[in-house]
Amino acid sequence: MKRTFVITVALIFGLGLLAGFGPFEKAAEAKTTFVTIGTGGITGVYYPTGGAIAKMVNKKRKEYGIRATVESTGGSVFNINAIMGGDLEFGVAQSDRQYQAVKGIEDWKDKGPQSDLRAVFSIHPETVDLIAGVDANINSIQDLKGKRVNIGNVGSGYRQNAIDALEASGLNFETDFNAESLKAAEAPGLIQDGRLDAAFYTVGHPSGYYKEATSGKRQVKFIPITNVDSLLEKYPYYAKAVTQVTTFYPTAANKEDVPTFGVKATFVTSAKVPDEVVYAIVKEVFDNFDDFVKLHPAYTGLTKESMLEGLSAPFHPGAVKYYKEVGLMK
Repeated sequence: MKRTFVITVALIFGLGLLAGFGPFEKAAEAKTTFVTIGTGGITGVYYPTGGAIAKMVNKKRKEYGIRATVESTGGSVFNINAIMGGDLEFGVAQSDRQYQAVKGIEDWKDKGPQSDLRAVFSIHPETVDLIAGVDANINSIQDLKGKRVNIGNVGSGYRQNAIDALEASGLNFETDFNAESLKAAEAPGLIQDGRLDAAFYTVGHPSGYYKEATSGKRQVKFIPITNVDSLLEKYPYYAKAVTQVTTFYPTAANKEDVPTFGVKATFVTSAKVPDEVVYAIVKEVFDNFDDFVKLHPAYTGLTKESMLEGLSAPFHPGAVKYYKEVGLMK
């Protein structure tokens, strides 16, 4: 891997030998594999998810010889491309983006199938949501016509989700309204300032994004996304869902939970990442599963079995080794 370094200091090594340490023990201690996990914006669930995984692995740094760091990135497409380019070892990506990369469609139409992409596990479900200022008089996707709407930055997974939702409702983001391509972290403040009428985002709940967007002076509500039957027929990675607005966002204007659709967050890597590195990360997450699911409310309802679902890329051999050892895979 590009960021694997062996640090050997001759003087310390010699002193270690004098102190009674064998050369193989010192060599093992001196070798550290550095891996970086690509996540998303700091207001979403990807960033704390990557941080939780890194923290688990780093606790066993001496045992595994792995040092994991987390990077806030542009999201799913960026992470997959960076992994394929060798700039990241791991990344979080929406299940739809994983599917598209494997098939060589959408953002990978020109590059072709990403044959070295490997699945590690899936994580929490994510809903595709649309929020709007109450004073913008938006009650359905159709009401977005002529409005100022953020559909997401290029390279993010949720941008394509927004485009899919719009197309299913017969809208074109290039002609029917004023589309913005802002990063997720920018939208809540602009909604509150009145500089945006509405915004799409795909994330697990609860999310700091929606807490910020619904907690200011301007009243904000979630808009139902119901015209999704054609999407479900066309794309196998989508499913109907309900956003628990009344549970997670009591300051939103909604009095009931809101119907929508969604995907899953997945953890991916490259075929070039060594088996032992992937094995160590999977082992730490699954061996400490009870602690992992407590790290974020979005993980509520997560099971070990469900973490092997919703994946399109082949499993990495390092992950398969662990899953077979514990009986999750035959």
